[in-house]
Amino acid sequence: MKKALATFVLLTLIALGSNRLLAQSGGELHFCLRSEPKTLNPLLAADDASETIRYLTGGVLVRVNRLTQEVEPELATSWKLTNGGKTITFQLRDGLRFSDGTPFSADDVAYTMQQLMDPALHSPTGDAFRSSDGKVETEVLPKNHVRITFPAPIAGLDRLFDQVAIMSAKSPQKELAVLGPYFVGENKAGSYLILKRNPNYWEKDPAGRPLPYIESVRLDIQQNRDIEMLRLTRGEIHFINSLDAEYFDKVVAQDPAMAHDAGASLDSEEMWFNQVASSPLPSYKKAWFTSTNFRRAISESINREDLARIVFRGHARPAVGPVSPANKFWFNAKLQAHPFDQKSALQRLTQDGFHLQDGVLKDRDGHAVEFSIITNAGNKYRERMATMIQQDLSGIGIKLNVVTLDFPSLIERITHTFDYEACLLGLVNDELDPNAQMTVWLSSADSHQWNPSQKTPATAWEAEIDKLMRAQASTLDPKKRKADFDKVQEIAWQQEPFIYLVNKNALSAVSPAVRNAHPVVLRPQVYWNIDQLSLTSEVARNR
Repeated sequence: MKKALATFVLLTLIALGSNRLLAQSGGELHFCLRSEPKTLNPLLAADDASETIRYLTGGVLVRVNRLTQEVEPELATSWKLTNGGKTITFQLRDGLRFSDGTPFSADDVAYTMQQLMDPALHSPTGDAFRSSDGKVETEVLPKNHVRITFPAPIAGLDRLFDQVAIMSAKSPQKELAVLGPYFVGENKAGSYLILKRNPNYWEKDPAGRPLPYIESVRLDIQQNRDIEMLRLTRGEIHFINSLDAEYFDKVVAQDPAMAHDAGASLDSEEMWFNQVASSPLPSYKKAWFTSTNFRRAISESINREDLARIVFRGHARPAVGPVSPANKFWFNAKLQAHPFDQKSALQRLTQDGFHLQDGVLKDRDGHAVEFSIITNAGNKYRERMATMIQQDLSGIGIKLNVVTLDFPSLIERITHTFDYEACLLGLVNDELDPNAQMTVWLSSADSHQWNPSQKTPATAWEAEIDKLMRAQASTLDPKKRKADFDKVQEIAWQQEPFIYLVNKNALSAVSPAVRNAHPVVLRPQVYWNIDQLSLTSEVARNR
């Protein structure tokens, strides 16, 4: 079966014309990991470095194309959902082998699922499949089919298998026997890993040439961003997958051809107020923070355009709500970012009895409006945002105090003592599906940050979000799920328990020596099509 990705690559090669002739198979791709992988077991991958290894080496049944955001066949040629969404049946490719030569079969899928769902393993990947209590049943069927049945329906079930690297049930190499384009050939702890081309990788390009094109990948462990940048400019590494705005501008200044801005990412920066009833805050401040008018007024008093332009050097967009526009299917396109309108903000505050007195905003009982916002020390972008928000709020008579804390202390305050007034942090999103945000939006969840672990919803709108999130998770109809989650976004936009500020852009830097690189907003931005990347003929000869 020819995949949509292969078609896209073919069209790209035609567009490149004679430049395509500069690329050839071979050579060694170099880039950096910012920490040592904590595990090479793909079922236990949770940190960025381990997930990078999983992506480059793991063979999966289906793959979410990072460009189109659609699910495409990989080790499985087709799949079908039945039994009300509790069962998925895969048709597997015939004749495949693991990197060490061990034959691949449905038995390996069954073995992988058994390991994945073993409670004793505590697999982070397996958590996404735990729809309810009960055993996951896997049946090996004739003609290379495998059927997996879950105790309850799982919305978006097929997409979850993008994260499940299939392991061999029989290979003596265990997790080191892989079905992806590369296998771990050398691992020098704390220093580097070398991945070598999998000689048994199943995929070929449209011309019938075996993939991947590049012979090996060297991953140097380098935590220092300045050294990583220096190595890029010296030509010692071929790309940096994710850049901060400041480093991105340095790349632009040195070699604009290397700089890639893919637009708004899935990640967001936001602030929120502490609405925990048992928190040690005075009652009048609790009244402020639980008021929709107060939260909306604060939101309207913040100039998001300035945050994007000044703090992130133009490499960010004013945020709309829980979903970034980069999430093509799930984003509610009817919503717009809240405008900067301090006149409207003061009108909202007046409805709650607030008033300006000698340039100071006071509540109906005469308390001057003053509060503190905490953020993590050392994050210069958040520190700058907090300072700009401080200046904005002074425009409506509010005194904002900025407090920076080491990260463990900050986490202690927002999750245990609740001894804080407002917090500024970011949310990293790796998943497109709204089910990945269940722990944020369910009122009973630990990560329902403004008021976590509620026994019953504290407000009617939180109860409505609970209802909608559970409804979208229990149906397989994409249109119904979309409608329900659109309403969740509308409620979040109206109530603003999180005041969403900006969506940072997905920034990367890629050497011209790398061919067919098309950086995207989804992780991994640069090497999502690793098997299609190649190096110029000169580089391939010299490496």
